[in-house]
Amino acid sequence: MKICALCKMEIETDKYFSRKTECPKCGRDLHICLNCRFYSESSHNKCLETKADFQRTRDKSNFCDYFSFREGSASLSANKEKDDAKKKFDELFKK
Repeated sequence: MKICALCKMEIETDKYFSRKTECPKCGRDLHICLNCRFYSESSHNKCLETKADFQRTRDKSNFCDYFSFREGSASLSANKEKDDAKKKFDELFKK
């Protein structure tokens, strides 16, 4: 299951799709860092692929040869873990 990182809509794409392909719901680009399985906020250049070129914008289409669409379930579970950790952290400081 692939999910647009910008509008969270489930989408169907081929394994290889055009750099200009847009989300049918929000109309924004799909070949973006935020939709890539290598995207990571905590990594150098925000990318786990060490050979990838630096991308100035993460929400606009790019020419990265290492792009691989992130599977939705993995990104959803990562977001859930992040939310759970934030909730635990906030509970530490409640009075």
